[in-house]
Amino acid sequence: MTLQIKLILAAVIAALAFSTGWVVKGWLASKTIAELRTEQAQGAATRAKAARTDETQTAIKESKHAEDTIYNADRLANLKTGIAVDVRAELARAERLHRDTDSRAATYRAQAQADAAARSDLADKAAALDRQLAEGLGVVASLGGDLKRRDAEVAALCDQVNIERRLSGDNSDQACSQK
Repeated sequence: MTLQIKLILAAVIAALAFSTGWVVKGWLASKTIAELRTEQAQGAATRAKAARTDETQTAIKESKHAEDTIYNADRLANLKTGIAVDVRAELARAERLHRDTDSRAATYRAQAQADAAARSDLADKAAALDRQLAEGLGVVASLGGDLKRRDAEVAALCDQVNIERRLSGDNSDQACSQK
């Protein structure tokens, strides 16, 4: 074999080796690209799963918040209704006492006239005290109702603060520690 043929064979073998290496490099590059795409897809799947978990937890918190708020509002409405009934009963009692003051005043005057003129002054004083008592009972009933309404509203506001705190993850219920 001649030198020229050996050189040609060597060149052909070198070209074949180079092209084989080129093909192998192409396969390795394709494998690397496929691995990167797989890693990127797994990262996107992990982020999507975390986002779904966060959305689910947020929805659960919002649902609990709405439920607690509705319960608190209903309870306050029921308390106010009960207080209003009590106040109306007390005011009716005070009104009955007030209407009967004139009748009692006449009785006091008749007794006073029967005893003496001096007793007439005592009857006027007793009637005035009776009127003041009736008016005082009305004031007490009204103020008592206001106080009960205020207490119910304060308790409801404290409960609402605790509900709002639970929405942000604080389950300490410290807004109104003296229930």
